[in-house]
Amino acid sequence: MKILLLNPPHPSIGSRIPLEHLPPLGLLSLGGPLLDQGHQVELLDAEFGPLSVAEILERIRHYGPQAVLVGHSGSTSGHPVVTQITRALRKALEQTWIIYGGVFPTFHWPEIMEQEPQIDFIVRGEGEKTIVRLIRALEAGQALENVRGIVFRNGTVSGPLRNAEATPSSPGKVRAAEPAPIIADLDTCRVGWELINHARYTYWGQRRAVVVQFSRGCPHLCQYCGQRGFWRSWRHRDPARFAAELARLYREHGVEVINFADENPTASRQAWRDFLEALIAEDVPLILVGSTRASDIVRDADILHLYKRAGVARLLMGIESTDEETLRQIRKGSTQALDREAIHLLRKHDIISMAAFVTGFAQETDCDYWRTLRQILSYDPDQIQALYATPHRWTLFAEQESNRRVIQPDLRRWDYKHQVLQSDNVPPWRVLFWMKLIESVMQLRPKSLCRLLAHSDRGFRAAMRWYYGIGRRVWVYEMWHWLFCDGRTSNGPTLGQFWGTDATRRALLASNKSTIPENPGILDVSPELPGGPERAMHELNQTRTGKNHYSGYHVRA
Repeated sequence: MKILLLNPPHPSIGSRIPLEHLPPLGLLSLGGPLLDQGHQVELLDAEFGPLSVAEILERIRHYGPQAVLVGHSGSTSGHPVVTQITRALRKALEQTWIIYGGVFPTFHWPEIMEQEPQIDFIVRGEGEKTIVRLIRALEAGQALENVRGIVFRNGTVSGPLRNAEATPSSPGKVRAAEPAPIIADLDTCRVGWELINHARYTYWGQRRAVVVQFSRGCPHLCQYCGQRGFWRSWRHRDPARFAAELARLYREHGVEVINFADENPTASRQAWRDFLEALIAEDVPLILVGSTRASDIVRDADILHLYKRAGVARLLMGIESTDEETLRQIRKGSTQALDREAIHLLRKHDIISMAAFVTGFAQETDCDYWRTLRQILSYDPDQIQALYATPHRWTLFAEQESNRRVIQPDLRRWDYKHQVLQSDNVPPWRVLFWMKLIESVMQLRPKSLCRLLAHSDRGFRAAMRWYYGIGRRVWVYEMWHWLFCDGRTSNGPTLGQFWGTDATRRALLASNKSTIPENPGILDVSPELPGGPERAMHELNQTRTGKNHYSGYHVRA
């Protein structure tokens, strides 16, 4: 089949401010298996420009695909753009299948299929194997009921082209196939790197760059994060094969920067050490950047020299809060002492430490913000990332904060860089003041400027200059949008009203199965959760106690 992978333009600050772009790993991960099955596949990356809806439609018409696969890494904030594009696409190309995958559709599929009749299929869970099975079924005109991991409507007629007359054009009854099993061996699915021109994708100061995954999932239980349920279990690639792939990207395509999309690549000390040693043996001058946990850095104190030799240049650690009680409430599994020690250890090895902290987990006061500033100063990270708590509906955080008011109803702003929830103690303008004050003090203090201008490591100085350059533009952009564009409301609905309390529980449970039947089956889904609120609360309590875990789709950035 002739297939187009569409990466829609994303409205988030992270997409619009940098003058550089990273390749869409999730879509490329689907492209590799599809190419290997003999399909004709191209990628349209609408982030470049960014392309308007009219330009996107023009390019899709010119290519003439039988199926368009839409996916994005923006979670909640990316969904409005997808609906806008797919509605226009359906009017323009009635015989083209529209297939939607990502974090948001994985957990919101009942509402999407009801509200967006132009979307034919949703892929839930990891997409690499599911999309191959779906395309094979369409190409051969086979029954869709046997394709695990998809959602579709009754009456959908399988075929290489969409039958506009026979395919339901109204919401109809939605059918959700059983979840697909997790991909236990991540090395069985390759990334379709041949779909991109590597010269177009840069990071870290105009260096050729890619996004990769060494592992998927996270073994921790942070209540604001959906990643543990998203991937269902932590797995990793073969360390030696993964290192060889990165070396090949450098030698054949000139890739210099490797940006890890992993939630927790260092979860297994042995697997991570094996990868570092394999990459060192490849002898390629790569720059590695990614995220990890402070506890893993402290655990690996004796092998941090291997981090440095392998090329690790910066690690982001989510300290989230400097308050011990808040850390316990959000189940972070870290402490002030661990966070401080991890930053100290990275500094000893000339690895840049970026500390991400989040406001909005608790009802902060002005005194709390002052204490946060003092605490972060004592941690002394090289870089910081200031974020706002964002209650994605599939997280326990959203359910637990259902009585808090929403001040930002525009889902395009749910990108962690905009205030979403009301603070009872501090008005929005003063929350912004404190966040900008903390950023300014941390980045303009003498220690930071000294590292920027006079650090002994040339690469360290260059990375700091690049970070400061982006930070200046983001600071101005955020202030302008806060003043003139964001459209906050002072009397918004509660979070439970905004999402719908029952709908929030459905999102937590939509893909939440403790076991997957051996024989695929079909679940008929009505607008209400079967079993009513009593069953919803029972299953939600199971989720809290760890007896259930739900599936997710593919891609994070």
